[in-house]
Amino acid sequence: MAADKVDPIHQFHINKLIPIEIGGYDLSFTNSALFMVATVAVASAFLYLSTSSRSLVPSRLQSVSEMAYEFVGNMLRDAAGTQGMKFFPLVFSLFMFVLVANLLGLFPYFFTVTSHIIVTFGLAALVIGTVVVYGFMKHGLGFLKLFVPHGVPVYLLPLVVLIEVISFVSRPVSLSVRLFANMLAGHITLKVFSGFVVSLSALGTLGIAGSVLPLAMAVALTALELLVAFLQAYVFAVLTCMYLNDALHPGH
Repeated sequence: MAADKVDPIHQFHINKLIPIEIGGYDLSFTNSALFMVATVAVASAFLYLSTSSRSLVPSRLQSVSEMAYEFVGNMLRDAAGTQGMKFFPLVFSLFMFVLVANLLGLFPYFFTVTSHIIVTFGLAALVIGTVVVYGFMKHGLGFLKLFVPHGVPVYLLPLVVLIEVISFVSRPVSLSVRLFANMLAGHITLKVFSGFVVSLSALGTLGIAGSVLPLAMAVALTALELLVAFLQAYVFAVLTCMYLNDALHPGH
């Protein structure tokens, strides 16, 4: 038990809460699944309760909800134009899910679902899958113009097309790794400094005095993690808007 308190990796372990096995497949309900459900429940409850009154003079919570709505709406219009608003439910849901999941992960003993690449890759795959499916549905083979920039000399076209295809295929990887790596690294660093505080405090008066610096670092890192939680949700949403713009306007 003592090792768990100072092990910075222990917080990312997947634990089975309700073992479920069907046809040889492990479909157990885990702590990761629990906090994904909690993330959806918290985000949905906040949006519903804060907007249920629909007051002309909004309360503080209603103002926060309206600000989030306008923030994502303006982001989507700036990146993809007014046509992009048809994807508003998707972008807003992704933004709120990532933001709330990041914030819940800052509470002690809570699980950070966005620190697992399987979760972030699933969200990224949803975005890229939407781009590909909608792009071909709307433009047919014209969607392939995305990989053929205008003004490229014919003799360079094969190389440029190859680079564009590799760039497109790497999008879900970069989108998922960026979120996963930032949340993983931040939580490990915070756990390490918190472990220093606990370890030094057990050494007596001199240790307690020495723990002041790592305690201050832990407080500063917590504030930084709050900022990172929002920034990573913003980056994920704004890149989603940019990728959706390619589905709407595949021509360069």
